[in-house]
Amino acid sequence: MHYLSKGISKEKLLELYRAMLKPRMIEEKMLILLRQGKISKWFSGIGQEAISIGVASALTKDEYILPMHRNLGVFTTRGIPLFRLFAQWQGKSSGFTNGRDRSFHFGTQEYKIVGMISHLGPQLGVADGIALADLLKKRQKVTAVFTGEGATSEGDFHEALNVAAVWGLPVLFCVENNGYGLSTPISEQFRCEHIADKGKGYGMEAYIINGNNILEVYSKVNELCESIRKKPRPVLLEFKTFRMRGHEEASGTKYVPKKLLEEWAAKDPLENYVEYLHAQGLLSEEMEVEFKKEIIHEIDENLQLAFAEGQVQFNESKELKDVYKEFDYQDIKPNNETRNIRLVDAISESLKQSMEKHENLVILGQDIADYGGVFKITEGFVEAFGTDRVRNTPICESAIVSAAMGLSINGMKCVMEMQFADFVSSGFNPLVNYLAKVHYRWNEKADVVVRMPCGGGVGAGPFHSQTNEAWFTKTPGLKVVYPAFPYDAKGLLATAINDPNPVLFFEHKALYRSIYQEVPSAYYTLPFGEAALLKEGEEVSIVTYGAGVHWALECLEQNPEIQADLLDLRTLQPLDTFAIFESVKKTGKLIILQEDSLFGGIASDISALVMEECFEFLDAPVKRVGSLETPVPFAKSLENNYLPKERFLKSLLELIKY
Repeated sequence: MHYLSKGISKEKLLELYRAMLKPRMIEEKMLILLRQGKISKWFSGIGQEAISIGVASALTKDEYILPMHRNLGVFTTRGIPLFRLFAQWQGKSSGFTNGRDRSFHFGTQEYKIVGMISHLGPQLGVADGIALADLLKKRQKVTAVFTGEGATSEGDFHEALNVAAVWGLPVLFCVENNGYGLSTPISEQFRCEHIADKGKGYGMEAYIINGNNILEVYSKVNELCESIRKKPRPVLLEFKTFRMRGHEEASGTKYVPKKLLEEWAAKDPLENYVEYLHAQGLLSEEMEVEFKKEIIHEIDENLQLAFAEGQVQFNESKELKDVYKEFDYQDIKPNNETRNIRLVDAISESLKQSMEKHENLVILGQDIADYGGVFKITEGFVEAFGTDRVRNTPICESAIVSAAMGLSINGMKCVMEMQFADFVSSGFNPLVNYLAKVHYRWNEKADVVVRMPCGGGVGAGPFHSQTNEAWFTKTPGLKVVYPAFPYDAKGLLATAINDPNPVLFFEHKALYRSIYQEVPSAYYTLPFGEAALLKEGEEVSIVTYGAGVHWALECLEQNPEIQADLLDLRTLQPLDTFAIFESVKKTGKLIILQEDSLFGGIASDISALVMEECFEFLDAPVKRVGSLETPVPFAKSLENNYLPKERFLKSLLELIKY
């Protein structure tokens, strides 16, 4: 292996050696502990240390880095105390996830490391968001994100590269090409000769680096970091390397040809570098022995600390509490000056006033800038706030949800407009697996609101009419808001933006321009988890939300003899179970109306809760009314019969007569 040390001090050369030696020795110890059953799983990076060390050494300590399974060297280079790493791998409280996640699935703001998830791809988009925050704050920083050659086949990889290129984000995309995705060789992963070629396809610089040569890695990455800090832009780096052990230890390496293993063993990054340092007279055998003694002592001492710690204790209240970041709700009362405005106007007004209130708030979405969004909610926002804060995005929902997460990590707030709620399926993974779980896993907030224009009744067919709130109400870590009136929409959206937790904010398209209400002109907030009792009666309780509220109101106005409690839920997570139970205890009968198809919807959960908590108060079975078990049809005659509006009155009368 050919080493070029020009411009690198003797001290730095030795520092790089020690930095590579430490994770190698930790790994060797971990493999022993794995065989002894003292840790449960291990993803080995032996043979790839030069990449982690070279990249981490080139970044400053306050620049974010997003590692993967085989990047132990990132953590050790950043100076994380070993006992905390060991405790993490044993599921102890002194780790970073309180026993809630394993191995390297964690992050730490203290060391500017952002944890991966097993789905791999989203962290590339998260890096985009972190880098965007630096760009907006005019901080000359680089964000480095790691992935493997296998994950470059994921859509998130391509989306993240495209976003970074379009926005000129200072991201180093570090691809460790180690030859195999678990057991699948690169010949079955892609047809291009080099992964670096993919970067060129997105209009960004791309380089191929010998990932086993520590000086080549460090020198090139350091050079690029210095350049990117002055001239922000994304760069793709393909590190050619090899994984000398299994994907994880249980997998083994039987699928790897013996000759290939021997070839790469001869290219070992640590052994070759040691030979070079000896040849240059920079490292003696005595120094080498002394370094190893120091590291062995550090490993043993920190292992004792980790082993001495007891197993993490289950505490139900703590487990439930840590799903969400604590939110100190500030109740801001509305003023007396009101205007009669539509739902769409109330949402736009709330969003604008929140942009004025929070200078760190960024809006992301397709066509939201000059065009003002397909529903014109952000019309005029570019003139008021500029294109830095009101950003058109490429059509890549997954990368933009992930970028919103990255903005939050780096101190920003984000509202993302999902052009239609139906399209959230393209961004589903980062929402339910990253944003929803991040606080529970490693105490990191996801200060993100995703606006969800939804609902039928407008002849938009199967892909622009869904009301898919049930996808998210069952996902711990997400909050779900679904207002039916302009007054509620304005106050609840303000609260959603203030809340540091991820919020899905549903806005019914059919109500946008059909529902008017007197709405205070100034900024105000409304609390989550409080339903609104719109009508009071003794016969029956009607629980609904969204368009269902207006269907129920119309039904009661046309049938004034029906004496009903009408409860508008307003938020579905958190859910005002107290208001529901109190109404049911009073009337003894409950009907739940939802626009979503019936099976598996929120109505089913409310019904089950009432049966469990209020059974002795019921005078009839709980009734649920929802749309047909079909996709949303296009033709008006079909859609009218798909929706539950006309069926609701029949079901309501049947329940009253029971």
